[in-house]
Amino acid sequence: MDTIHESARETPVLREAEIAVIGGGVAGLGAAIAAARMGRDVVLVERYGHLGGQASGGLVLLWDDMDDGSEITVGGLPAEILERLQAEGGAVLPPDDDVHRRDEASWWAWAPWGLIDWRAGGAQPWPVMHAASVEAEALKSLGAFMVCEAGVELWLHRWVVGTLTGGECVTGVLLESKAGRGALRAQVTVDATGDGDVFAAAGAEHVVGKMPLTLVHRLGGVDVDAALRFQRAEPDRYRAQNRQAMDLLGTTYDRWWLRTSRPGVVWCNCPSFPPADGMDPRVLTRVEVELRECIAQSLPFLRAEMPGFGEAYLLETAPQVGVRQTRLLRGETVVTRADWEAGRRFEDSIGRSRRLHIPYGALVPRDVDGLLVAGRCYSATPEAQAVTREIAPCLVMGQATGVAAALAIEQGVEPRGVEIARLQAALRSQGVVL
Repeated sequence: MDTIHESARETPVLREAEIAVIGGGVAGLGAAIAAARMGRDVVLVERYGHLGGQASGGLVLLWDDMDDGSEITVGGLPAEILERLQAEGGAVLPPDDDVHRRDEASWWAWAPWGLIDWRAGGAQPWPVMHAASVEAEALKSLGAFMVCEAGVELWLHRWVVGTLTGGECVTGVLLESKAGRGALRAQVTVDATGDGDVFAAAGAEHVVGKMPLTLVHRLGGVDVDAALRFQRAEPDRYRAQNRQAMDLLGTTYDRWWLRTSRPGVVWCNCPSFPPADGMDPRVLTRVEVELRECIAQSLPFLRAEMPGFGEAYLLETAPQVGVRQTRLLRGETVVTRADWEAGRRFEDSIGRSRRLHIPYGALVPRDVDGLLVAGRCYSATPEAQAVTREIAPCLVMGQATGVAAALAIEQGVEPRGVEIARLQAALRSQGVVL
């Protein structure tokens, strides 16, 4: 590859903070709020113009992995956020009396929202689970409100392009924006970028995985009640036509559309692109172009053949491509698929998802100080990350890193030196389920 020589430059230091959280997805949201609530000076940096990451810009509206089939496993900030969203009509959750029920009435009440436990196995109906359908715009608004409410300084429309280091310690990040280049210094940095941009720039050990990429979309003009009546009254015909729709949309999940809190609007977690490098702009360009064309080609069939979809139209495609897996940290602990399958309990657990007890060591780089990692780029094998990277677990990790960063500054130690018992006690006091 041909190269050019760039001249050296003087980069202004824009701010010195106690804690810099890079990435405003749910992991970064949790980290920033948790650290600020503990009285620390926090700056939250996000490349887009909104918070929530895949849960908002990626239109990943279904929050699951908060229930192991017998009890709720996620509390803390995820529970608080869902409660606040539900109070303002921004989230739909099954009532407690319906959770874990396994009967036809419960199935038809909650399966159209996706709030059923497909991992339970066996014949349908599967049991209802503690999960939520979240309105993306409501999450954007609430996320910004909670960040400001906690006293976080919010920097949108800035993109990390490098790290500041002293020896093997991260001391901040380099940022780009329309206003130019600048530096943000921090005593502790949290990498919540999803792609591990900060730890990769700092030289932390990691691997790169690949999973399918998705361009989530929503359709408007759908008569949801008519669609559900058809599904229930003519199951054989529905399955045959639904299979054709699945083939057109490139999805293997038969519940490819789910209802939302918006009348006449359904959520479609498709179409998907084969496993590829979600950091390659050439791949991302193909995803944007080819999958939009796929959606357009499916609409005539849906209108003509699927009852309830006769007036359907494309309301929106997600502004962020659904990237599931890219860089994965190699931290002090590497979570494996066997750990998840066995429900392994780690002594340094900082929260739970479904089966997994998330170890603090999976959020700490082996070879870099001054840095914590939260979200889908946490330390796990690709096989384990594939089943533990849902929205709620990422938020759980974020809350833990925010608390840990605050304690590291309070105790005058590196993040890896935080006293685990004290960290766990602080998380329990915030309602986190350990």
